[in-house]
Amino acid sequence: MATRSYLDFEKPVAELEAKLEELRALGERDGAVSISEDISRLEGKAAAALSEIYANLTPWQKTQVARHPQRPHFVDYCAGLIQDFTPLAGDRAFGEDEAIVGGFGRFKGRSVLVLGQEKGATTEARLRHNFGMARPEGYRKAVRLMETADRFGLPVLAFVDTAGAFPGIEAEERGQAEAIARSTQACLALGVPNVAIVIGEGGSGGAIALATANHVLMLEHAIYGVISPEGAASILWRDQGRAHDAATAMKITAQDLLRLGIIDGIVPEATGGAHRDKNGAIAEAGAAIASALSAFDGLGADEIRDRRAQKFLEIGRKL
Repeated sequence: MATRSYLDFEKPVAELEAKLEELRALGERDGAVSISEDISRLEGKAAAALSEIYANLTPWQKTQVARHPQRPHFVDYCAGLIQDFTPLAGDRAFGEDEAIVGGFGRFKGRSVLVLGQEKGATTEARLRHNFGMARPEGYRKAVRLMETADRFGLPVLAFVDTAGAFPGIEAEERGQAEAIARSTQACLALGVPNVAIVIGEGGSGGAIALATANHVLMLEHAIYGVISPEGAASILWRDQGRAHDAATAMKITAQDLLRLGIIDGIVPEATGGAHRDKNGAIAEAGAAIASALSAFDGLGADEIRDRRAQKFLEIGRKL
């Protein structure tokens, strides 16, 4: 079992759980005095401390939870929710980009296209997937697969988890902005329902390129915004140290975005974040996606497109 990683604001819980591990190790020794009551009491104290912290998270703390290195990634959701997944590669123009993983499979018995931004869980995987920051060929691959899904009448599921599109010079040379715009356009043109879920970070156009969907969900501690808090602080105050102020002002939490009508639903996480109960988070996400998809059963292509278009037009009218 991997060692649990704690965030700065979780230090009180970290101390209590460290003591718990010591007591459990002591209790396992041969001939040790029974300390089960002490363990139970300390477990309750740790759980209460964790609940209190997570009941009052600031937007900046939620940002840290959304970026937690042990948080379940797209590959975890895909393995847990999609059967017979067959990944497809390449944009048929330049090459393959593993920051976006896409392919066909079955979700609760229904054939679907699955797209997801993958950050990677190990150093090797992070480098291979470029930390989930796609280059133009990643978005062009997404367009190719979405158009294929549309041709065969298959719903599209998108799992969003990116700090943003890759900002490198070579990406700009190959048409990064145009590729993001084409992917957003492809989402809007689909005659099949598409459901997007922000499972960690939903960063800027890199997220919008996949999240322009009929139904947009967010995990309870995910974030979704036009720029990172650090980037906004750097622009507004020329001080990245004020990222916590930017996170509050930008309204990037799931709770704020649901209230503003930007997203359609929040998927609950275990107390302490999705990384404390990965299987539970995946199951909750699957149930929410299934419910969202069922709302479009029996609808024609034109009505599905119209509902999606009206959804985003209404956001513009509200704001």
